Amino acid sequence: MEPFLEIEGLRKRYGEGEAEVEVLRGITLGVQAGEVCVLLGPSGSGKSTFLNLVGGLEPADGGTIRVGATELTSLADRDLVEYRRRELGFVFQFYNLVPDLTVTENIEVCQYLSSDPLPMEPLLRSLGLWEHRRKFPHEISGGQQQRCAIGRALVKNPSLLLCDEPTGALDYKTSKEILELMEQVNRDYGCTIVIVTHNDAIKQMAHRILRLRDGELVGDELNDRILPARELTW
Repeated sequence: MEPFLEIEGLRKRYGEGEAEVEVLRGITLGVQAGEVCVLLGPSGSGKSTFLNLVGGLEPADGGTIRVGATELTSLADRDLVEYRRRELGFVFQFYNLVPDLTVTENIEVCQYLSSDPLPMEPLLRSLGLWEHRRKFPHEISGGQQQRCAIGRALVKNPSLLLCDEPTGALDYKTSKEILELMEQVNRDYGCTIVIVTHNDAIKQMAHRILRLRDGELVGDELNDRILPARELTW
């Protein structure tokens, strides 16, 4: 089966001359539609750069990226914007919610970007935010703010959800709740999920485990014993 996310020979450099640093060094991999994929690696290994390139936020210096039928590395800027609107949801470590908007309004900001958004009420209920829908970010917990950020990414009905350290700012209990929510999102909406994390334990809930070291892919394996998120410990 042809991968949904297919990357060949991906390279990215920063700086020039003696200051040039190659952050990604010829990454090649494939992720199937509907997989939860965890990308592991130490700080500086290129994980966030990898997400930025797949998300169309930065141009690659070499190689190709294909998401579904879209070849990113050949797109003009205007087409990249449309790709991000149509295909992608982003979840970051820091929630980046608009403080003067309610939970519902923060999610609606992205709902208006999509031609086929998810309905708000079922989404808010599935996120556990229905009772908090009229509250502002400062009136809810960190975990609830991250749920709102996930809702903002999901409401566009994306085929690919990119998550950069989504539990990095959360305590253990709340982290588990967010991971269970992502598990539910994958099950209910069928989107392909790529989670970048330092937390090695999270790999146990993934279908595919990728490892980066110094800009090179040093591990790509299928998980033959997937654990439910609620059973993870660290």
